[in-house]
Amino acid sequence: MSAEAERKTQNLPQWKKEEVDELADLIESYESVGIVGIAGIPSKQLQDMRRDLHGSAELRVSRNTLQVHALEDAGLGDLVEHVEGQVGLVGTNDNPFALYKELEASKTPAPINEGEVAPNDIVVPEGDTGVDPGPFVGELQSVGANARIQDGSIQVMEDSTVLEAGEEVSADLANVLNELGIEPKEVGLDLRAVVAEGTLFDPEDLDIDVEAYESDIATAAARARNLSVNASYPTEATAPTLVAKATGEAKSLGLQAAIEDEALMPDLVSKADAQLRALAAQIDDEEALPEELQGVEAPAESAPADDADEDDESADDQEAEADEADTDDDDDEDGGGGGEGLGAMFG
Repeated sequence: MSAEAERKTQNLPQWKKEEVDELADLIESYESVGIVGIAGIPSKQLQDMRRDLHGSAELRVSRNTLQVHALEDAGLGDLVEHVEGQVGLVGTNDNPFALYKELEASKTPAPINEGEVAPNDIVVPEGDTGVDPGPFVGELQSVGANARIQDGSIQVMEDSTVLEAGEEVSADLANVLNELGIEPKEVGLDLRAVVAEGTLFDPEDLDIDVEAYESDIATAAARARNLSVNASYPTEATAPTLVAKATGEAKSLGLQAAIEDEALMPDLVSKADAQLRALAAQIDDEEALPEELQGVEAPAESAPADDADEDDESADDQEAEADEADTDDDDDEDGGGGGEGLGAMFG
């Protein structure tokens, strides 16, 4: 506490000192402290709001001058400029974003009175007002609504903006809105500013779509991981993927180059057997084949011989067919069946 602030506090009457001390206790008890506007909230509704906050936040209403004393004593001078009009102090251990979201969710629609400033554009919606024909149609027209008598009642023919945000509500408009049951404003604790860990947050800073923000973070993380993998940049998160990718590429290279490695032999034998079966299935004269290959059908996913010109079939296409056959021919995991076929031909 500065010497000047201490001097100001000492000059206060005893009851005001006690009030400042209680406000100081609230400030010191919570990680986040903010200023909330309470103008226009009826006393009973304010008590209900205070009760609803119990367990997550604490609200205390006091004289503005005493709130200023407590804030200055606590070194929270950045909040002082927001102590204007009917306000209170709120403290919470939640982060400012959670506090803002909770306060916004607690707001409820309410009628607007004569002399109040419209918080947003006030619109009388298109449709049947439910009011019988009479002078009310003239009242609607006088405030700017496109209304007429139709089908035995007063109808609003189109959405009609009767007051723009920032303009003052007239007595006539307040009466019309009340008659129609339109509640154009929200009543609740209006967070003006909050300080957490020495940082001041305004409502504009806190008004974010949490789900969209989380989605953006997840997308950025996925793209960063993809970039790391494609650039072969090892990190704790990408090392397992890089090792798996390198292993797969090494195995693919070994199969394409027919490298006789112990780990590749089952796949090489299966691949060779599939290629052999695919070739045997394309020979029309079965008598020209060894007995073991007579009646052999093409692998399930191989293209029929008459669907393509044999002379134009590339080596890559043949290998692709063999790979597909390897997937389908899973009767023997180690390729033993293929081994028997090769043994009969070349044994």
